[in-house]
Formats: sequence, C-alpha cells, structure tokens
Amino acid sequence: LTYVASGVIKTPDADLPQRLKTILQGVSEIIRTYTPDCAAIEKVFVNVNPQSTLLLGQARGAAICALVSADLAVAEYTALQVKQAVAGQGKAHKAQVQDMVQRLLMLSGLPGTDAADALGVAICHAHSGDVLATLGALAPGLAKKGLRVRRGRLVG
Repeated sequence: LTYVASGVIKTPDADLPQRLKTILQGVSEIIRTYTPDCAAIEKVFVNVNPQSTLLLGQARGAAICALVSADLAVAEYTALQVKQAVAGQGKAHKAQVQDMVQRLLMLSGLPGTDAADALGVAICHAHSGDVLATLGALAPGLAKKGLRVRRGRLVG
C-alpha cells in the first residue's frame, strides 16, 4: 500500500544557514514520522533571477542531504516531466496541475500551488519505471492476498 502526505516546512525569517538547518531538520522529521522507502524531488531549472535559482538549489541540497542521510534513494524529475505525468502535457499551467492533482488523488479540495507541485512529483515518481518494477516484483505475494497490479496501480 502506498500513502502520500503533503505539508509545508516553514523557515524562520533568519539568515540562510538557519533556514537551511530548518529544512534539513524538517525533512528529517518527516522521514521519522512517515518512514518512506523512497523519495523524489524536482530538479532545479535556471530561473530569470540567478540569485533565486542559487537559493532554491541550496534549499534543495539541504532536503536531499536529509534524504540520503536516511539511506533513501532520491529520484529527480524536471518540471516538464512532472507536468507530463500529471496533466498529460509538459506545458500545463499551474492551475491545470492543481486540478489534475486533486482529481488523481481524489482530494476533497484544491491543493495550494506548492503542495500541487510536490504531490505532482510524487505522482510522476509513482508512474516511473522503478516504482512499477517494484510493484511487479511484489505481485506474486500480493496475489496471495487477493490483490493485483493493474496499469501500475494496486487493486483488490
């Protein structure tokens, strides 16, 4: 069974090292709470503002450090890959991604843009070959329990 959770790690209005520490500790806490067996993260794209791109890269690095410190494999996906997996086209707008994430995960409400992006990465990873291969390897044991894998999904 696969579970997906989303949330926000709020960083203090402090200097960069303190904010990176908060991200590292926040991701570590999420790992302790949910004990994931894999992780996925969006690749940084070069923004119009190089300073923003640099800061995003550092924040991403703190998150990746927490993940690999917990011995988790980290998959990386571009925004184009995520949009393709979620909305069916790589040039989907944020609103389309939000709507499709809500529909695909059967959420009661529309997720915020950041949550939709993060959940989109999870959906993209769930559609990746590695996850599907893992489900396929588990299929014989699942069949004994009355479950099977159909089109990459676990069904009863």
